[in-house]
Amino acid sequence: MHTKASNSNSEKSRRPARDVIEAVLENMRNNLEPLKYSTLAPSRYVVYLHPNEYARLAGIAAVIQEQAVRALSEDLGMRNRPSLVKHYARRILGGRIPQIENPAGEWRIELFPDPDGDIQEGDIVVDSELLLPEGPQLGSGERTRRVTTVHSNPGTTSRRQVTIAESASVKPLARIEYDDNAGHHICDVKDSVTIGRGGIAYPVDIKITSSADVSREHARIRRDMQTGKFFLIDLSRLGTTLNGRHVPRGYDEAEGTKKENGAETLLPDRSKIGLAETVYLDFSLVRQ
Repeated sequence: MHTKASNSNSEKSRRPARDVIEAVLENMRNNLEPLKYSTLAPSRYVVYLHPNEYARLAGIAAVIQEQAVRALSEDLGMRNRPSLVKHYARRILGGRIPQIENPAGEWRIELFPDPDGDIQEGDIVVDSELLLPEGPQLGSGERTRRVTTVHSNPGTTSRRQVTIAESASVKPLARIEYDDNAGHHICDVKDSVTIGRGGIAYPVDIKITSSADVSREHARIRRDMQTGKFFLIDLSRLGTTLNGRHVPRGYDEAEGTKKENGAETLLPDRSKIGLAETVYLDFSLVRQ
């Protein structure tokens, strides 16, 4: 009976291969970047599946990749094709309607099994990358925007996280130093960073490898663009300290869903941040 129940649950969570392609398409459609003369689409998509699901689809991975590339190209072609509405809008308003472009010139689709045990059977995690060009529209220096979406049965998106990696040409505004099982680390902070153990469904900027007491998403440091001040937000299960004192939890939990509540703590120019009273990070402003 136990085996039958397990098989039944597995059958319910099993996804058809086309759902992988649809998840990639949805990620692309929801993460277009409009510019003045064009709109950019992410060019690289990394798909993570539960190991059982990956094993089932591994034999046709090349076909899934090929059809995902075809679907992305067809979708862009359809969106760029002048419709009757666009035709009259151009005649009335003048000018041209920005075309959607793939800045890399080609699509890259990759499939991997989840190595962290974060993904449930039937879930599809899509991690896309878009190279944002240098220019006044998006700030100085090239930046890579990564968007992670988690699609759970029956097809809803349960998590969407955005990470923007600045180029080396952008000067750091603060610095974090810490030690963990991987050694001593020095990390530059240019805008905001998320800190924790991380994982496929939990992308972080500063990955801690010391203790399971550190949450996958433990804390976030946010810079206020108007004042230039940095703030600490606790996202953890076991708490975050600032110079030895616990900071307020930055989220509320209801029915298993975490929702940030806006609670944050101002970071002094030099601070010691404790993660679950296990790992300690030294934060300091960089003098310009």
